[in-house]
Amino acid sequence: MAKLTQLIDNEVFQAYATYATIVLVKMMLMSPITAYFRITRKAFANPEDTASLGKGDSAKKYLRTDPDVERVRRGHLNDLENIVPFLGIGLLYALSGPDLFTALLHFRIFAGARIAHSFAYLIPLPQPSRGLSWAIGYVVTMSMAYKVMKTALYL
Repeated sequence: MAKLTQLIDNEVFQAYATYATIVLVKMMLMSPITAYFRITRKAFANPEDTASLGKGDSAKKYLRTDPDVERVRRGHLNDLENIVPFLGIGLLYALSGPDLFTALLHFRIFAGARIAHSFAYLIPLPQPSRGLSWAIGYVVTMSMAYKVMKTALYL
């Protein structure tokens, strides 16, 4: 079994850790962005969130959905659906012994695609920008999965 010090000294693992951190921080930033949109659009999901805006029926009008808030939430959900698989498959990929150049290419393209996807969602940019950025990240993850299965499949 590999020792932790071997992982820390492994450049591919260091690259994975770097880009995994970048996409996780990007995903985490979607929470305060959602909060910002909820506050500025006065569109809340829970009654206690409206307490400072009034009582009774006057506060109930703020318990609503807003298209801008829902757009940010969909972007965040898409991050969860794509970054979580990247984390697992990317780790297995990093441990499967790829060369550093190829690994960096995978990790950088995925991170760039996810950042572009968020901008495409938040601005919003015209299609096919959002769809292409999603597809690029998805193909990268599938490429890593293929490499892992090709290298380390145990049947």
